Amino acid sequence: MTALLKLDDISVSIGNLGLLDRISLSVGRGQVVGLVGESGSGKSLTAMAAIGLLPLIGGRVTKGTVRFDGQDMAAMTETQRRKLRGARIGFVTQNPMTALDPVQRIGEQVDVVSRLHLGLSRADARARTLDLLTRLRIPEAGAVVDAWPHQLSGGMKQRIVIAMALAGDPDLIIADEPTTALDVTVQAQIIQILGSLVRERGVALLLITHDMGVVAQVCDRVAVLYAGRLAEEGPVGPIFAAPAHPYTAALIGCIPQDGMAKGSLTGIPGAVPSAAAFPAGCRFHPRCPRASDLCRNTPPMIVHRTAGQVACHHPGEAE
Repeated sequence: MTALLKLDDISVSIGNLGLLDRISLSVGRGQVVGLVGESGSGKSLTAMAAIGLLPLIGGRVTKGTVRFDGQDMAAMTETQRRKLRGARIGFVTQNPMTALDPVQRIGEQVDVVSRLHLGLSRADARARTLDLLTRLRIPEAGAVVDAWPHQLSGGMKQRIVIAMALAGDPDLIIADEPTTALDVTVQAQIIQILGSLVRERGVALLLITHDMGVVAQVCDRVAVLYAGRLAEEGPVGPIFAAPAHPYTAALIGCIPQDGMAKGSLTGIPGAVPSAAAFPAGCRFHPRCPRASDLCRNTPPMIVHRTAGQVACHHPGEAE
C-alpha cells in the first residue's frame, strides 16, 4: 500500500530539548493507524510534526522527513501547508468542549470550512453541512445548525468537530484522543463513526489514543510510543497476539477482559519520564521487567521484523 502520510526517522526539538527521537510510521488510504502511549509519550507532538504545526509551539523537525502524498512538507511554504490543512488533511482535536467558538452558531463553524477549501456558496455550504451532520447520526440536523455550542452535549460537540474535519473533503484525518472527554457509550459511537468513514470514503485515519482497547476495535496497524521514541509498530493482530516490546505487552495487559478475576487487572508501575530527565539507554528500562545492564546503558536500535518494527534489546522474551 502506498503511504499517503509518511514520517521517516523524524526527530523534534523545542529549544535545546529533544522531544521526539527517530520516529517512523506511515498511513495509507483506507487504513486506520493507531498511535498509542501514555500521556507524555509524544503522540500529539508527532501529529503536530505531521501537519506542520510545530512552529506554533516553538518546535522544529531536526532530522528526517515528513511526506504527504509524496511531497516533502518541509519544502513547502507555510501558505502551501495551510492549503493542505482543512482541504486534504482534517484534524479532530482532543477536547470538543474548547474546539468550538462559543459565540458562533454550529452551522456557521462547519460551513466556513467548505466555503474556504471547496469554494462553495453559502447555500451549498449549508447543504453540505446538513448532509454531513445527518451522516454523522446527529438527530434534527436542521435545528442543530442554529444552536450554540453550549447547548450541545459533549458527544454532540465531538460529532460537530468531526463534521468540521470532513467538510473540506480530506484524504487524511488525524484524530487526537477524540473520545477522551466522553462517557463509554458515546466513546463507542464515535469510534464506530470514525471506522465507518474510513471504510465508506477510503480516507486515511491516524488515530491518537492511550487506549489499546480502542486500537483493537478499529485499527489496522498500531505504533506504540514511549518517552518520545518508537517502541513497536506493526499490524494489530500479530502485535496483540505476541507483543515484542514489554511496554506494548504492559499496555495490552491494562485492557479489562470479560471474566477476569477480581484484582487481576494489572497496571504499569512508575510514570513516563520528563523530557528534561530521560534516562540513559532504553527509556523504558526503569519500569521494565526485562531490563538488563545493556538496557540501562545502550539505546536499542529499531529492528525491522515481519511486517513491523521494534526497538528492544530483549524482544518477545518471557518475563
